[in-house]
Amino acid sequence: MAKRTFQGFAASLAVAGMLSLVVGADAAELKVISAGAVRGVIGGMIDDYARLSGHTFKFTVGSTGRLREIIASGEPADLIIAAAPLMAELEATGRMMPASRVDIGRIGLGVVIREGAAPPDVSTPEALRQALVNAKSIAYTDPKLGGTSYVHLMKIADTFGITDIVAGKGVHATGGNDAAAKVAAGQAELAIVLISEIHAKDGAKLLAPLPEPLQLWTIYSAAIPASSAEPDHARALIAALTAPAMRPRWIAAGWQPAE
Repeated sequence: MAKRTFQGFAASLAVAGMLSLVVGADAAELKVISAGAVRGVIGGMIDDYARLSGHTFKFTVGSTGRLREIIASGEPADLIIAAAPLMAELEATGRMMPASRVDIGRIGLGVVIREGAAPPDVSTPEALRQALVNAKSIAYTDPKLGGTSYVHLMKIADTFGITDIVAGKGVHATGGNDAAAKVAAGQAELAIVLISEIHAKDGAKLLAPLPEPLQLWTIYSAAIPASSAEPDHARALIAALTAPAMRPRWIAAGWQPAE
């Protein structure tokens, strides 16, 4: 890892007053429940942080609907990273540590197609409508699992009066990452997912963000459950992930980091 990246993490730990965390004897296992939209972009950051701190991480990842079920089941967690609406629900239940919530940033939705495929026009709402009508198949998260992108896709389809058409072309996925993967594999012609869930290296390509009148910006937040066994370590991790040195990584992944 680049020296500058290590310096960024070290600086963020210093700000948090947690430089002692880099001592191997103080290493801990942190249990993180995370939205899939965030897991992809923080993967490399977490790997770097683990090497610096000596901590290990156990991740449970899922769509918003799935995360709601996991958290309700009482699965232990030291840190939760989720869409702001779900985080607000959790805070209302009293399950989260007061004043621990930090907004990470926001991400929009985009249209994904396979690398090398002929790109449809999606530059306007009407063009997007026609692209959905013309597509032979559309990948989206299984309705039983919920998920931000699926819910918004169906809202768009309802607005256009093409809900039955879109539903009839559905190729069900386990989440946005899987929907993009199905497009990359040729199992679906297109998908609408969170931009951070599109990985060109896997054969999927971001065609374009949704046209602004139809765009949905989702804010994601990190917070510490009141039952966390490692609240200090979780707080230091939040500080590291949101440090100024990490902004280029978030931006490169299509995020607008929180100010």
